[in-house]
Amino acid sequence: MTFFLDIWNSILEFKEHDWAQNVIVLSLFSAFLWLSWRLIVTRLHRIAAKTKLPWDDAVISAISSPITLVIWLWPASTSLKIILSNHTHLNTSWIITLQIFILVWSFIWSALRLTTLVEKQVLLNPKYDETTILAVGKVIRLIFISLGILSLMQGMGLSLSGLLTFGGVGGLVVGLAAKDLLSNFFGGMMIYFDRPFKVGDWIRSPDRSLEGTVESIGWRMTIIRTFDKRPLYVPNSVFSSIVVENPSRMLNRRIKEDIGIRYKDIHSIALIVDDVKAMLIAHNDIDSNQTLIVNFNGFGPSSLDLLVYTFTKTVNWIEYHHVKQDVLIKIGNIITQHDAEIAFPTQTLKVEQLPIN
Repeated sequence: MTFFLDIWNSILEFKEHDWAQNVIVLSLFSAFLWLSWRLIVTRLHRIAAKTKLPWDDAVISAISSPITLVIWLWPASTSLKIILSNHTHLNTSWIITLQIFILVWSFIWSALRLTTLVEKQVLLNPKYDETTILAVGKVIRLIFISLGILSLMQGMGLSLSGLLTFGGVGGLVVGLAAKDLLSNFFGGMMIYFDRPFKVGDWIRSPDRSLEGTVESIGWRMTIIRTFDKRPLYVPNSVFSSIVVENPSRMLNRRIKEDIGIRYKDIHSIALIVDDVKAMLIAHNDIDSNQTLIVNFNGFGPSSLDLLVYTFTKTVNWIEYHHVKQDVLIKIGNIITQHDAEIAFPTQTLKVEQLPIN
């Protein structure tokens, strides 16, 4: 990078007596480069629009603004160096560091913009998992930022070996001081790797008062939207110490009902059981490949109890209740067809007449 700076300065070969002319030339040169770059970008966008690949549009959009930044700020910093050198006795070596910072920041900015644009394009494809894509995007951003910071430090003349040595000792101190922060960070990494849930899943925990839909998974915390629409911010380290249930990944939803029939209808129990079972097997929304039980289950305090145990094909909460409603109505109709009735709790009081003296 310093080699590039030396070439730039040797090409200009500024002289003290024509500093104003040099500044004007640099300004005009920047304007010319900017206009040329705008024409090139416009042309590239037109070419990219004719292709079916989305990546070329992403690359052009990612580098457009950062290169514009370099076109204006690099000559501007050189002009500033000329002015300071001719009118002050200040040390202008820091301008070289500023120019290095401009280059490094432009690179980081381009990389971050490209990562974001590619991430958005990939997320448009439903076959890719959103949580995985977001996790990969965060890791790539972290890598680019780390490389940029290291490049900037090296350009400033700092020894990377010394920094790494200091980082080893300092990392221990920071790790002890930020134990909770690091535990949340690694907790987030475990969520990304183990994938007990992803964005959009409905999760709950029997260990905590925690239930809702996952909105985002960050490096430090996970945001869950409860069913009453309140945001719940959960540190990632919590998930390493609790049991998490993910109902979104269930294969079926269960219908389990105990239905009471009057004792006087005991002669119809067998027929009712057979008809209910046949109805469930023929039902389009009931998964007959799963466990299906319809049996007379026992003598209750005021009813003959039937056990209905089956699974729906849908796992959608709203559709499940529609199916369950349809099943219960059909069971009620079957009971009525056999001149039977659903029992309700009753008590029989026997009143004895006391002898009259």
